[in-house]
Amino acid sequence: MSTIATKIIQTLAEEIISGALPPGYKLEEKNLAERFQVSRTPVREALREMGARGLIELIPRRGAMVANIGLAELSDLLEAECELEALCAQLSAQRMSVVEKKQLERIHEQTEALVAGRNEADYLELNRKFHELICVGTHNKTIANMVGGLRDRLSAFRQAQAGTEGRLTVAHDEHGAVVEAILASDGAAAYAAMRNHVARLSTGVMDRLRDAQAGKPAVRSQDEVFPSLGL
Repeated sequence: MSTIATKIIQTLAEEIISGALPPGYKLEEKNLAERFQVSRTPVREALREMGARGLIELIPRRGAMVANIGLAELSDLLEAECELEALCAQLSAQRMSVVEKKQLERIHEQTEALVAGRNEADYLELNRKFHELICVGTHNKTIANMVGGLRDRLSAFRQAQAGTEGRLTVAHDEHGAVVEAILASDGAAAYAAMRNHVARLSTGVMDRLRDAQAGKPAVRSQDEVFPSLGL
């Protein structure tokens, strides 16, 4: 996917999740191309990807319309991602090679300077590599592909939390707990640390979306979002 299309997705996803673009709002290719000062090609690319992620509906002869995002379905997806990423951390603690562990440790060290400098764009890129390396470290392609698919589908929802005060510092500290457990080959601790990390992010996603949907109270605890997780 092109960089331009990615930026269009990030902007529109933020507006959809915040409620600025309500369900049923029609997204016209021409208007979007003019707004972002681009050709229709990256706009079409962005709309196709947003459709695949469930942010919009692509209706024949009617075009693209903002979807009514179902909180129950989104909660299911986030819960699945939470458990699978935690499993990846556990397996990586047990199966990662010395070289793979060193790579993970190095990525975590590199993000420290980015957190201090509040360099969110570069941090997010290293964050992607961090999670991908843990998936690869499972040495189980099926699980890694499942997590990769979920992360792609849910990326727009997570990125909509960009700019939250202290977000990078908290995430970096939580990554530190994951790294420490993996380096110590402690599968149980790695599972718990990653589960806590992803559950917190998921709570933020659900909380924000509930706030944006009229007449629905905001969620304030992980237990309310994922009661089956017992966090």
